[in-house]
Amino acid sequence: MKAIAAALVKAQREFGPALKTSNNPHFRTKYADLSACIEAVIDGLNNNGIYLMQLTEDHSDGIKIQTVFVHESGEQMSSGWLFVPAAKADPQGFGSALTYARRYSLMAACGIAPEDDDANSAKAPAPKPVAKPMPKAVPKQEVSGSIASPWGIKLTVAEGEDWAAAVAEATNFTLEMAQSVDDVNNIYKVNKDIFTKLDSVDKVTYSTLLATFKQFKEKFMETQNVEYVPE
Repeated sequence: MKAIAAALVKAQREFGPALKTSNNPHFRTKYADLSACIEAVIDGLNNNGIYLMQLTEDHSDGIKIQTVFVHESGEQMSSGWLFVPAAKADPQGFGSALTYARRYSLMAACGIAPEDDDANSAKAPAPKPVAKPMPKAVPKQEVSGSIASPWGIKLTVAEGEDWAAAVAEATNFTLEMAQSVDDVNNIYKVNKDIFTKLDSVDKVTYSTLLATFKQFKEKFMETQNVEYVPE
């Protein structure tokens, strides 16, 4: 094994990164596909007299595969068997499992990992996180909307508590009880004074809450087949 071991060490010095150039539409992410993984190592292997081979073995539930390096001296080295279950017992399911198994067996055997296809991301410093401004201190107080309406929000905010967060939580809880677009509109109308004050205290929380009201209206518009005209 001396010849192939020395050749693999030299080959690994020539390996490149497995670039994430393919898109996964389901998760909206990028990944390094099989061709990117092979491209990252094949020149380094071949330049040092090594042939890349991947062997499979029958399995009723998925794919068994091993990556084998064959040196021009006749010596061989295997990564060992890797089993990947098939999501479906059909050609597409086994084909996907095969591609997945080949990728991960190859990366493990060659000691490489996926890398983003963006040279600037490696050079540019990571952006500094933008700190959310601290909410304004509000003393202990009662918060209430219209007492005459069942949709009136009423809660007590203790001194030192995040007033904006407490209002948002109470509003979300009330919205969960709404049954129609009219209910959602009434929740906003009877508590308008609270939301006006929220806008002056924490505009970020206020904007997020407005988006939540819109989501609830659109949900009822779809499920109850009613016309929704944004205000």
